[in-house]
Amino acid sequence: MGTITTTDGTEIFYKDWGSGRPVVFSHGWPLTADTWDPQLLFIASQGYRVIAHDRRGHGRSGQSWGGHDMDTYADDLSELVEALNLNNATFVGHSTGGGEVTRYLGRHGTSRAAQAVLLSAVPPLMLKTDSNPEGTPMEVFDEIREGVRADRSQYYQDLSKPFYGANRPGSNISKGTLDAFWLMSMTVSLKAAYDCVKAFSETDFTDDLTRIDVPMLIAQGDDDQIVPFPDAAPKAAELVKDPTLKVYPGSPHGLAGAHSDTFNADLLRFLQT
Repeated sequence: MGTITTTDGTEIFYKDWGSGRPVVFSHGWPLTADTWDPQLLFIASQGYRVIAHDRRGHGRSGQSWGGHDMDTYADDLSELVEALNLNNATFVGHSTGGGEVTRYLGRHGTSRAAQAVLLSAVPPLMLKTDSNPEGTPMEVFDEIREGVRADRSQYYQDLSKPFYGANRPGSNISKGTLDAFWLMSMTVSLKAAYDCVKAFSETDFTDDLTRIDVPMLIAQGDDDQIVPFPDAAPKAAELVKDPTLKVYPGSPHGLAGAHSDTFNADLLRFLQT
């Protein structure tokens, strides 16, 4: 584990486990690198080097006032990749982290990338617009911002249930998983959590996706209650040059339990190709 300091003076915390070809993980909102620990342990145990950072304003990274936008997130990721001199890497992004990976590859190119993976990710565009009529209305994101501003602790407790599908009949998601979601979320600065809603909902990644020329695994559950499936993975797969679309029937937005194990196996299989 270590830190780098970005050009604007923000400290970025990262984990760096194992050895071998690098696999770089970007987490979702409002979480931290710790959400990837099951994947980091599994993939590192298979002979890979795994790196996961806390996005600025999240967890153990610096709580900067500004920079909570996709361009800066992508630039922070680029500075980490450059500092560690990572090459032939696979970039894996979940939810907002999928937007970060997409913008990084679109903005900084794929010279250091071998593959990319988007899991339950926000690209191409979440917001409903004239050109994206199937998107989510702005009012939904305004409600998220108000929930975070007014009582973020209770909001995160409530959000954890649809995030993992714990509100569905027959769910066996543990209380510990929901508590871990709350704990990670509470380490995020209020400014970062609030501003990031705009970043993940209003950023259009269409052009970035068309620039990506490395193989990409695009995976999502079709019961995703956070990033609606019809407006995410299938559309992203139509835009990249070398996609593999993987749909998990009945699976939620967040990784836990059997869904996590299934994704681990699919990720390892993709890495081995």
